[in-house]
Parts: sequence; C-alpha cells; structure tokens
Amino acid sequence: MKLQSVKPLTNEFLEEIGFLWHTDEGTNNPYLSDKLIEVSEQEAEMYYEAANELYDMFAEAGEYVIENDLFHELGIPFNLVDAIKESWENDVHWHLLGRFDFAGGLDGEPIKLIEFNADTPTSIFETAITQWALLKANNLDEESQFNSLYEALGENFKRLITLDESVEEFDELYDGWKILFSSIRGSSEDEGTTKLLERIANEAGFETNFCFVDEVEFNDQEGISYDGVNYEFWFKLVPWEDIAIEEGELANILTDIMINRKAIILNPAYTLMFQSKAFMKILWDLYPEHPLLLETSFEPLEGAYVEKKVFGREGANVTIVDEDGKIFDQQDGPYDNYNSIYQEFTPLNRDSEGNFYQAGVFYSYEACALGFRKSARAILEDNAQFAGHIIKN
Repeated sequence: MKLQSVKPLTNEFLEEIGFLWHTDEGTNNPYLSDKLIEVSEQEAEMYYEAANELYDMFAEAGEYVIENDLFHELGIPFNLVDAIKESWENDVHWHLLGRFDFAGGLDGEPIKLIEFNADTPTSIFETAITQWALLKANNLDEESQFNSLYEALGENFKRLITLDESVEEFDELYDGWKILFSSIRGSSEDEGTTKLLERIANEAGFETNFCFVDEVEFNDQEGISYDGVNYEFWFKLVPWEDIAIEEGELANILTDIMINRKAIILNPAYTLMFQSKAFMKILWDLYPEHPLLLETSFEPLEGAYVEKKVFGREGANVTIVDEDGKIFDQQDGPYDNYNSIYQEFTPLNRDSEGNFYQAGVFYSYEACALGFRKSARAILEDNAQFAGHIIKN
C-alpha cells in the first residue's frame, strides 16, 4: 500500500461544518487519519464494478428469500415480515443508500464482500465531505477521488418521486411532499449524519425537517407526524431490527402505515434482509464460488473463518479462528442473542506498519463513493479510524 501524508483538518473547522465526532472518546485519538490511501484508476473502477454487480445479486437473492419464505434463516423478527413483503412488492419504497464493506482491492488483492450495510450505513459525512475537504485543504486535486456520494444522494432523493433513472421530471411531479429525518437522541454522530442527509434532500427540492425519534408521532390511520405536521416520508437512522425487538408495537404500527399507504419509510424494511449477515449464506448458495463472495455457512468451516452475529455491528461479537482452529482475534459485545454465521477468512489490505484497511463503497442507485476504515486490529471496532483516498496512476 502507498500512503500520502497530509495536513489534518483542524477540530475547529470540523466543528464548523457539523462534524463533531472528530475525536475518539475512548482513546482521545483523532478519528480521521492524516494519511491518504493512494488508489489507481483501475482499482477505483474495480470497486465501482464490484458494488454494482453485487447489488444486482442482492436483488435477485432478495426475491429468492421472499418466494421461499426464508426469513427465519436470516434471523428476521416475525413482526417485520409483512413490512418487508409490502416494501419489496411496491416500487415506491425506494432504497436510498447502503455501503458495501470489502476486503482487498489494492495491490492486486481480489475484492471480497465482507457485508452490506444496507439499512443504516454510517461514514456518510466523512466519505462525502471530510475526505474531499482534506484534498482541498492540502491543495490537492479535488477531483482525484472516487467520490460523488453527495451528488448521488441528491439524485436518488429525487427518484423517490420519479421512480426512474432519469430525474428530469422531478420538478413537474413534485407536489410538496415532505421528508422528516430522525435519529436517536444523544449521539452526535447519528444526529450529524442525519442532518447532512436532510440538507441534501432539501437542496434536492424537498420540504424537510429534523427531530429525534422520541418526538415523532405514529398513527396507523394518520401516518407519521411531528409538531402537528404530517410527513409523506420518514428517514430513520435506527436499525429495523432494534425497532422490531425493542419497540414491537411501533413495528406493527409502521407496517400498518405502509399497508395503508400513509407514509414511506427510508431505508425500506426490505433492506433488513440485505443487512442480515446470514444473507451471505443465501448468496453463496445461489452463486457458489463467485469471485466476489466468501464461503458462508451456518456451521463452522474448515480452515480459517470468522464467526459473526447476523445483526452484529462495529466489530462486536466477532471471532477470527485460524487454520489450526485457534482463536486469532476476538471481540465481545451485546449481540449474543443473535444467531451466528461463519464466513471464510480473507485478509484485509495492510500498510507497512501493520495496520488493517477495510474498503467501504457506497451505493445510491449505483456505486458512487469509496472510503476506508483503518485499525491496528484485524477486527475493526467502532474506534477504527476513517482514512480518505486519492486517485493516482
């Protein structure tokens, strides 16, 4: 790997643009790396093509799951099955964005899918804004990135209305529909990320507002409202599985709201299928030995493998087992109540200091941006750094 050192953005600047989570609370270390990863045009193109091909495969596999009623295999809570079916069958439930996490892709290493963060992807702000600002602040070519996430999101918000590749008819079709954006109270990262999405939607032409989830009013007959105003769309930076398990009554109300066509929820309920790590088992069954996939099973594999929980997050409850059956690395967490999947181990790219790098490619109608997470451990936790990139040939 080739890295390029740059002058970091100041905390004052980051706070001015709304990026408040610039320092890790646990270690007091900067969250943003001061080194850019050098990526070739060919490598960037391969990341782009991989994400596009995989999304088509996810769509095919999603149809297979629904036709064969495989929700239990994915660990889907029963009280969201109807919501998933309803959102899948009606095109108005548009997938706004997701993020593919990849191993490899640099220095000739093959790209391998680790998972798809299809429901509540993070790193939106740092991918769309801060890594671009890092180029600008260091007098580097601002166009030398695979990064059109901000623009792609604006276009995809318009597709909520046009439901088509073209968004030229948005102004003609738009009839004052409003989007309410919500995050959990107390998380500056979630709030900042959600407000960035609100700003993009507003710039795209929507009437928008923000409130915390506990301030939203839900009614299966009236829809979704805040401060006396009804909203046709609701974006929630809250995992669907958390709603199902922790707020079962709300899951039922949201299902009725969708069925009664009182509001559209972003991301759609069907993204929970894609979010489940057990979906990689479905993909492997349908596309065995596909070069972008890793063998995945509900039972431990021969050789080195990674055990994950189907709805685990941020590296929690992950165990890496080496070829001798010994634990290489392990991270505890709060997701023990979920079933495990076992995925073939594949190495991440590493720099000369031994740090591990995982690529994240955002998908918003098509693949549109690249960023990296950097960690001294093979298991990337929530304190892993974000590393930007620069395209060089």
